[in-house]
Amino acid sequence: MSTHLGSPTRRAALSLLEAVMTRHRPLEEALDALPKGIAPRDKAAAHRIAGAVLRRAGSLDAVLEPFLRREPPSEVRQALRMGAAELLLLGTPAHAAVASCVTLVPKPFTGLANAVLRRVAEAGQAALEGLEAERLDTPPWLWSAWHGAYGPAVRAIAAAHRQEAPLDLSLAPGAEAPEGGVALPTGSWRYPAGTRVTEMPGFAEGSFWVQDAAAALPARLLAVRPGEGVLDLCAAPGGKTAQLAAAGGQVVAVEREPRRAARLRENLARLQLPAELVEADATEWDAGGAVFDAVLLDAPCTATGTIRRHPDVPYLKRARDVAPMAGLQRALLAAAARRVAPGGRLVLATCSLQPEEGEAHAAPEGFVADPVRPEEVPGLEAAITPAGALRTRPDLWPERGGMDGFFMARWRRA
Repeated sequence: MSTHLGSPTRRAALSLLEAVMTRHRPLEEALDALPKGIAPRDKAAAHRIAGAVLRRAGSLDAVLEPFLRREPPSEVRQALRMGAAELLLLGTPAHAAVASCVTLVPKPFTGLANAVLRRVAEAGQAALEGLEAERLDTPPWLWSAWHGAYGPAVRAIAAAHRQEAPLDLSLAPGAEAPEGGVALPTGSWRYPAGTRVTEMPGFAEGSFWVQDAAAALPARLLAVRPGEGVLDLCAAPGGKTAQLAAAGGQVVAVEREPRRAARLRENLARLQLPAELVEADATEWDAGGAVFDAVLLDAPCTATGTIRRHPDVPYLKRARDVAPMAGLQRALLAAAARRVAPGGRLVLATCSLQPEEGEAHAAPEGFVADPVRPEEVPGLEAAITPAGALRTRPDLWPERGGMDGFFMARWRRA
């Protein structure tokens, strides 16, 4: 980070952090709410600073703690976290990081901010040494849940969340991948973190869409054949819908939220892929008795598997959110099962690392397991569970940049 970014960047970053950590608003929503006049460059830089703080807030607080006699107001705490992040994580020159932070806090706290951040600058990287960063940067309820589910791997999962995720693309049929990417064994293309997708050749023409490598797997496991009737439930933002349509399926996409449905419609229009879009609650939708050869349910969840891409998730979700989400998923799964034709296929996907939102789900009545085969998920054979489902995690593929945490189960109707 360099000094020319200036105060608009830091003011925007502070606004983002206050929105997420104080008002518990999603980061994307907070980004959309920034003043329209902010330059794209400042907005992107603010996003980067806020993301660094959200990923490492526990460690940053541990660094700041020895220099604080009492808890400062929220706005001051966020500014100090930003200053520490710029000094220790983003490579901002000390004078710029300190000065920019001081301008953000109310006058009674400018002296405190100046003194604290100068001490942090003097300590340098040594301030981070010896910290149990993985645990500090993970909410206790998540650490406990993941330790119970994954044992020692909890540290690798938490470490993966500290890294900014790369950009993954799914290609339209016949399209060539933009330069600079690496082909993954499962069929996705991966680009460095920070790549601006809208500036890539082929974006406007609909040659590809953004989709984490793990998020691309549920539609692949559904294995749609041309001409099959396909139902995509909870379909927005549309990456899986696009895959199903591109495979030749006759797709009906159901989405409850109007704003998300509008985004789905826009994405399909850009990609020039056909699908019938229905705005409805999937648990109440009257399909007129229609059944489908293949049904994909990407169920709402706590999204704890996407923390690499959405570092605000730990500040928006709580342990008490898991059980209600699991209950909603069971209702949606029952609704999805009613739409599957005899002999048809059903895939459940959730982007959560919580077992209650994944492994705890049993096959619907009248369905049998259709285990995932190793050849379907090259490079991820170890992610196949004993029950034949698939459990991806952020600590898998570390040499390739990791992937989101998804649970996927496939069943067939008898």
